Amino acid sequence: MTVLGSGDAFGSGGRLHSAYMVESAGVTFLIDCGPTILQSLKSGQHDTGRIDFVLVSHLHGDHFGGIPFLFMEYIYERPRRRPLGVYGPLGTERRVHALFAALYEKNAQMPTPFPVRFEQLEPGTTRDIGGVRVSAFCVPHTPELVALGYRIEIDGRSILYSGDSAWTEDFIARSRGADLFICECSTYETRLDIHVAYPEIAARARDLGCKRLLLSHLGAEPLRHLSDITLECARDGMIVEL
Repeated sequence: MTVLGSGDAFGSGGRLHSAYMVESAGVTFLIDCGPTILQSLKSGQHDTGRIDFVLVSHLHGDHFGGIPFLFMEYIYERPRRRPLGVYGPLGTERRVHALFAALYEKNAQMPTPFPVRFEQLEPGTTRDIGGVRVSAFCVPHTPELVALGYRIEIDGRSILYSGDSAWTEDFIARSRGADLFICECSTYETRLDIHVAYPEIAARARDLGCKRLLLSHLGAEPLRHLSDITLECARDGMIVEL
């Protein structure tokens, strides 16, 4: 798993927007796809054409805004013919099309030279996507959106992803047996009902059942307090072997 972006919506600390690439022998996919996706992939010399599908946690721009840039990459720079899957919560297909039209109006009006397969993922359901078992569940974020967390099983390994979420005790049960838990940590002193503050997760870290905990989506506050944070923090370009 490569951390392509570990920052928040504001690019705090110069970090790139949310995106994580999971690679196995049979499939390569993204968990979230922020607007800086191409910069991150290309600075790491990753093959943009390898991506089979994208999992979107929720429809805030720093988590799905890179998808139209992938479309443009596959139209012009890395011509593609095979399908690209886009999976996410209610409204994903509509919002991606609207964003593509806003950014590249002419291209959005033309058929893409490759099929784009959208599928809505319902909370509480599990879906097999190209041999990847994806279980979606609701997390507490902004009330106007359906925000999803994911438990992902691939090649005998498992990843839990919080997406953007306030702290929820649901993470305790869902982290049980996970090889990696990527948990957001947007604030340090400030307590919000839409994001996790570092003291909240630090107080429950020992109760998590995952083998490795990685804090990400780091805002300005936790970045100012990195010397005080004892839990592992993600960084752009970081590679985690599972």
